[in-house]
Formats: sequence, C-alpha cells, structure tokens
Amino acid sequence: MASKYAFAQGLKEVRFLFCQTGDASAPVRNFLTRSYPTMKKHNPHTPIMLREAAGTEPKVYARFDFGKEKMVPLKGLGDKEIEQKVTDLVQKSI
Repeated sequence: MASKYAFAQGLKEVRFLFCQTGDASAPVRNFLTRSYPTMKKHNPHTPIMLREAAGTEPKVYARFDFGKEKMVPLKGLGDKEIEQKVTDLVQKSI
C-alpha cells in the first residue's frame, strides 16, 4: 500500500490527545476531521483513538510491538506540519 497513511507493520495503536475547544488544538481537530477517514480506510484493524480533555496540549502517541511507545508534540504546528509529523511517526518502526 503506497499511501502516506499506510501504517508500519509493528504499529499497534495511534492515540491523539488534544483539547476539544482550545485554540492550540484547532489545527489537530481540522487535521483529524480531514484525515481520519483515510487513515481508518487504509488501516481498518489498527485502533486510532481520539482523546479530548480540557487544557490538554496536542500530541500524538504511537504504540508499537513489545510495548514501545513514541510521542510527538503537535502544539504550534500547522495542518501540513501535523500531517508530516504523523506520517513520519506511523510509517517508522521503533
């Protein structure tokens, strides 16, 4: 699958944390509104979790085999920068 949202083989879960109303999380909410359907279509068996909490700074976590986890902060990034960070995270194995 030659898609930018084709997840790495060892990826077990992707978790987005962000504030449901905060300005710092607005680009993440826009990115998810646009990209979530495509990510899920290309990776139907990988959980993609969206966690909203007031005052939470936007970040994304990727959990891989053997409990390894990687986090990338998304605060202050634009839509294209978020897309690049998420793409890099989900396509690389630890």
